[in-house]
Amino acid sequence: MNKKAFTLAEVLITLAIIGIVAALTIPTLIQNYQERAWNTASQVFQRKLGEALRVMNVQGTLAGYTTTEAFVDELSKHIKITRICDNDDITTCFSDTVTWGDEEVDMSKVKKAKNFGQNDWDTNTVAVQFANGVNGVIAYNPSCTQNQFSNDVITIGETGIGTNCLAILYDVDGFKNPNTKDKDLKNLNVTSLGGSNCAIELSDGTCFTAPFYPTAHVWNGCDANGTTSDPDDLAFMSEHNIQYCMTSSYGTNDYWAGAVKACHDMGSSLPSDTELMKLAEELYQDTSRPFSGNRDNDLAVSMGFITSPGSSFWVWSSEEYSKHYAYNRYFYSTNPGQSYYPRNRSISQAVCLAE
Repeated sequence: MNKKAFTLAEVLITLAIIGIVAALTIPTLIQNYQERAWNTASQVFQRKLGEALRVMNVQGTLAGYTTTEAFVDELSKHIKITRICDNDDITTCFSDTVTWGDEEVDMSKVKKAKNFGQNDWDTNTVAVQFANGVNGVIAYNPSCTQNQFSNDVITIGETGIGTNCLAILYDVDGFKNPNTKDKDLKNLNVTSLGGSNCAIELSDGTCFTAPFYPTAHVWNGCDANGTTSDPDDLAFMSEHNIQYCMTSSYGTNDYWAGAVKACHDMGSSLPSDTELMKLAEELYQDTSRPFSGNRDNDLAVSMGFITSPGSSFWVWSSEEYSKHYAYNRYFYSTNPGQSYYPRNRSISQAVCLAE
């Protein structure tokens, strides 16, 4: 009597094939499951949010706020919010960083509605934690539409809600990874997500980028009178609102013009001397004119200007003095001041105005 059975080799081959198929399909199945779960959680959250906004509209409490904080206080009466974190404490209620497209965004710098692409709202953001485990960052629109007799002010559909009253970035998984756009990270009316380039924030809210040593702009055809007929030079002067090209007797390397260009390329500008005086007030804790007193070296180090207590530093301002010079504010250990320096001076740093 003949008995048929699988050989050990055949069993091992079959198991190997099953393993390969599983390795190829299980991650996809898990990913599909996660995406369905995230999408479902998002739909449920938006429906609850939409219902809360509809109640506010009927009660006449949807519009009329000048700040996001005031709006969120009212919203919390209609949808369960377990924690509210103000503008300076966003990452207590929300993840430190998120992935938006190819960019990793520092959420501590997402402080304004403009960081959501809503440039006309001029309000701060507020972070919240909802009772259902969703974390969000909200910006309110002071021009919010309200009509107690209309159901079209807040629309609720299968894919989400429609409203012009707020922009919200929310994570349906709370602090869990991946914190990524179109996965667990969803949004309503967030057209872009950009962190602030404010590296130095003064007590009055004035912001500067981190200090840097500018790369010199190289002039092509400046003569001894600081004039040029070179088309590239003329185009550069026009684009950057520079009156003079640097006279050839000072060489071709213009570090002040390089600073102007660097800030222009950021969509910003060099600060005026008045704005740099605010920096001096902060560093020397002095509002007198002229300044006096000792510089707060720890603060200067934290801002990135110096590495040792005795170091002095210079910062370009936006004011052009002549074909040779531009204004510069100096920060000694004591008694800062203003002067003008040759534009070919490479030791001066620059900061740009920041949002």
